[in-house]
Amino acid sequence: MTPGKTRTHLVWDWNGTLLDDIHAVIHATNAAFAEVELAPLTLEQYREMYCVPIPRFYERLLGRLPTEAEWERMDDIFHRYYAERRVACGLTAGAEDLLAQWKLAGHSQSLLSMYGHEHLVPVVRGYGIESHFVRVDGRTGPSGGSKALHMERHFEALAGVGGISPENSVVIGDAVDDAVAAAHVGARAVLYTGGSHSRSSLLAAGVPVVDSLGEAVALAETFSA
Repeated sequence: MTPGKTRTHLVWDWNGTLLDDIHAVIHATNAAFAEVELAPLTLEQYREMYCVPIPRFYERLLGRLPTEAEWERMDDIFHRYYAERRVACGLTAGAEDLLAQWKLAGHSQSLLSMYGHEHLVPVVRGYGIESHFVRVDGRTGPSGGSKALHMERHFEALAGVGGISPENSVVIGDAVDDAVAAAHVGARAVLYTGGSHSRSSLLAAGVPVVDSLGEAVALAETFSA
């Protein structure tokens, strides 16, 4: 490492970033839509319309916010169908090597996901990559919201780990909300086009947008200061 430079810490997103699960997400979303008689979406339509909080995404399609009862049913159906399809999903191309190489180079990395914490940890362990991270955090509390406050808590927990701070960190994710959460704590962000958003939607976040995780890591390295 060049004298005077600080090592960059990576905060990885899980769904749609490290885990190549967008088709499982589309399947589960369309199953939830059927509950309120919404037509199924194609991958392209989903990427153009998707946003958080999730009820707002549903509002774009329903023309109104779902009722509390509708939201609860749709959320339950989504997670049930997603769990069935997730088992067939693999890691994104190159992800495992990138994680191993980043750790081997002496850098730190962590994982923060809006997937429920109690489900996330055993799933990540099952893919054999848990040891690459200094911390793995999933969502606690209700689903469907923003990652910003979770990111805040993530960095509070990281504060005692080798001087990891937001200003020396880069969030790599597939959603505009990842950039919003990064900005909330003062971290940088790089967004990947292989997940939940179209390239045009990601570009609107005002941060770098890349087409591979390898590009994301290479770009993150240039942020060292």
